[in-house]
Amino acid sequence: MSTKRKATLIIIIAGAVAGLAAVILQHLGNPGNMGFCIACFLRDTAGALQLHKAPPVQYLRPEIPGLILGAFALSLLRREFKPRGGSAPITRFVIGAFVMIGALAFLGCPFRMVLRMAAGDLNAWIGLIGFVGGIYLGTVFLKKGFSLRRSEAQHLSEGLVFPTIGVLLILGAALGATVLAVSESGPGSMHAPVLWSFLIALVVGALVQHSRLCQAGGFRDVFLIKDLHLLWGTIAMFVVVLIANIWQGSFNLSLTGQPIAHSDHLWNILGLGLVGFGSTLLGGCPMRQIVMAGSGNSDSALTVLGMITGAAFSHNFGLAGAVATAESAGGVGANGRWAVIIGFVVLLAIAFANIRRRKA
Repeated sequence: MSTKRKATLIIIIAGAVAGLAAVILQHLGNPGNMGFCIACFLRDTAGALQLHKAPPVQYLRPEIPGLILGAFALSLLRREFKPRGGSAPITRFVIGAFVMIGALAFLGCPFRMVLRMAAGDLNAWIGLIGFVGGIYLGTVFLKKGFSLRRSEAQHLSEGLVFPTIGVLLILGAALGATVLAVSESGPGSMHAPVLWSFLIALVVGALVQHSRLCQAGGFRDVFLIKDLHLLWGTIAMFVVVLIANIWQGSFNLSLTGQPIAHSDHLWNILGLGLVGFGSTLLGGCPMRQIVMAGSGNSDSALTVLGMITGAAFSHNFGLAGAVATAESAGGVGANGRWAVIIGFVVLLAIAFANIRRRKA
C-alpha cells in the first residue's frame, strides 16, 4: 500500500472511530446529537469552573482532558512531542474567543454540526453553508499571503503546561460536585460516566493526533490544493453516525423537534461562518486545537484558553443561541448577533493586517 493510501486509510479510521465514540457517549448519557462537541464541552467546563453562571450548562466534561492526554501520550510514544509557540499568541487567543462565540450562536462546533447532520437536523445542513463559506473566505486570505508567522521551539516545561492542566481537569471531574458547579437540569446534567467519557476521549485524542484529522482543514485543502485527504475523515464520521441513527431509529429529518437546536437560519449560517473563517486563520478546528495543545503547541493552548473565555462571555452576556422549545422558537438574540458581526469585523482586520507580501 502506498504511503498516501495508508495515510488516507488512517484518517478514515480516525473519523469513523470519532463518530462511533460520539454515538457510544450519547448512548451512555450525553445529550442528544451531542455525544461529542468541543464547543459545548468547553462551555460546560467553563461553567463547572464558575467562569459563567448559567445553571443548565455547568459540568466538567471528562472528554476535554481525555483529548488532551490522549494526544499527549501518543505524541510522546511517537516522539512527536515538540514544545513550540510564539506565533501571534494574543491574536490566536482573540480568534479562539470569537470562534467559540460563533459556535455557541449555532449551538455546536463542527463536530456537533456533523452529528446533527447525520441525525437529520436540517438546521445543521443550513449551517454547513456558513461553515464552508467561512473556510473559503479564509482560503482567500491564505492565497494572498496571510500568516501568523512561524512558531519557534520552546523549553520542555512550556509544552508540559497544558497536559498538566489536563491532569488537573480529570482529577476535578473525578471529584465532581464536591469542588465544582454541576447542573441539576439541562444539558450539563446529562452526561456519560466519568471513566467511560475519559477513556473514549483518550482514544479519540490519540487517533486525531496521529491522523491530523481536522474538519476545517478538510474543506480548506479542497479549496487550496484540490485534495480530499483530510475531508475523508469527516465523511467517515458522518457515515458512521448516520448508520447508527438509522439503525437506532433516531434519525429525524426535519427543522423542528431537534435536541438543543434552533431554526434561526441566518445566524446558524453566520455563526458557523465565523467558526470556519477563524479556524482557517488559526490552522485548525476546535478539536484540532485541543489535540495540538496536548502535543506541546503553546499557541494552540492559548487558542483553547481563548475559546473558554469566549464561552464565558457568551453566557455572561447573553451571546449564545437559545434552544427552540414548545414555548419558544429560540434563536440568537441581539447581543449574540452583534457579537457575531463584531467577530467578522475583528477577524477581517486580523486577516488583512497579517498578509505577508511575497518578495519578487
